[in-house]
Amino acid sequence: MITRIVRATALLLVLLLSTGVCRAGDLSDDLKARRARVMERIGPDSILIAWSAPPARYSRDIDYEYRQDSNLYYLTGITQSDTMLVLMPGNTSRREILFVKERNPGQEHWTGRTLGTGEATAISGIDTVLPTARFEAFVAALLGRHGTAEIDDHQAAHFFEAVAAGRARVQLLLDPGRGLSEPLDAPLAFAQKIRERFVGFQIADATPVLTDLRVVKTPYERQRLVKSLAISNDAQVAGMRAAHPGAYEYEVKAAIEQVFRARGAASWSYPSIVGSGPNATVLHYPDAGRQMQAGELLLTDAACADGYMAGDITRTYPVGGAFTPLQKDIYTIVLEAQAAGAEVAAARGSLTDINQKATDVIKAGLLKLGLITDASGEQYRLWFTHFVGHYIGIDVHDVGDRTRPLQPGMAFTIEPGIYIRQSALDALPRTPENNAFIEKVQPAVKKYADIGVRIEDSFLLEEGGLHNLSAAVPRTIDAIERVMKQRATK
Repeated sequence: MITRIVRATALLLVLLLSTGVCRAGDLSDDLKARRARVMERIGPDSILIAWSAPPARYSRDIDYEYRQDSNLYYLTGITQSDTMLVLMPGNTSRREILFVKERNPGQEHWTGRTLGTGEATAISGIDTVLPTARFEAFVAALLGRHGTAEIDDHQAAHFFEAVAAGRARVQLLLDPGRGLSEPLDAPLAFAQKIRERFVGFQIADATPVLTDLRVVKTPYERQRLVKSLAISNDAQVAGMRAAHPGAYEYEVKAAIEQVFRARGAASWSYPSIVGSGPNATVLHYPDAGRQMQAGELLLTDAACADGYMAGDITRTYPVGGAFTPLQKDIYTIVLEAQAAGAEVAAARGSLTDINQKATDVIKAGLLKLGLITDASGEQYRLWFTHFVGHYIGIDVHDVGDRTRPLQPGMAFTIEPGIYIRQSALDALPRTPENNAFIEKVQPAVKKYADIGVRIEDSFLLEEGGLHNLSAAVPRTIDAIERVMKQRATK
């Protein structure tokens, strides 16, 4: 099964990468199709309004590097702030209106050039582009059933009738994770404002519509994802070649991220995780300052985002170039768990199904090593502490229901891991049952202490089968040791 996946992956990479970079109009054509699908879902009685992400302050007068709201990017391809989108499916024409900030040469001297209306149209494929300053007056006219200079009464007649009949819906992209005590974001503040001034409509959340569509990648998105993973693959190999006893974690991190930038990727998909020795057992290890020693494992979880398509790759390899027998014990279990999960994915099971199959393999392996005493219960959660995979796409942990059966166009990771930490045992409540468990597994925990192994690959299910987009990064014990040996001889 895995051999077939690798061969199919190689063919996919050749086909997609040989076509070169996407045409200038490929993105705008794809965006038009995405918006059309959204408008078909929400129906003619609705309008949809989406906002750009606000800038985030780093310190005093310095902002973080700007990152667009994922849903707005999915619909417009615009990557600058102060952008709004209005979709009006019921209109006879001009169903899409984009608002962008006006160009200001004085401000551009400080912060760089902003998009003109023609450039915004070229990127998004939206013909009607207005200044952001006109957004509120435009929406007020719509809810008040008045035409504007851009949308006259005839064009918007269906929505105006829906407002008059009390059946109109204003669809917003709401954040389901926002707590009651948190400040209102732009959509919620807007919803509160229009409720106070207008009638004849209900507020609806269009997020489920976007989630359902985003989980199945378009052909354009698939091509960009393949390119993103090709860069990430090379970066991971560069990290492997930079690792050696006496080097620091940050040297490996720098080698990885240098490839991202040198190959034109906009950024990392997520802050790179580079953890050696005991740090490999920390899932999101934030630092990279430790000096690596011979005999230890190094875990690198790093990938880039290209064209807002984010992959995810983790490799674990020996700093000194060769796995110890104990490291091989753990590594083999994780590798077999991933292979079992890939078979379920190829058969179009769900992420939940993949997780169950991989977990079964890990349970059996932990039991064999004496790290648990019962494979039927939850003991394994001490050492395998996360779900085995997630969707990828515009967000590295992309949207989607993990109980949904996989279908062509879905992209996801399979990332089993085992992390042996004495602190996990120490934190258990001292009940008679736990005391007996600790006594039985303590020798094995001491034996395998500070071994952390995660193997993560990014997969794309296509009509022709399952493709491992990160298969070019050495993953088996033999392949890893071969690369590390080559590194040592240079």
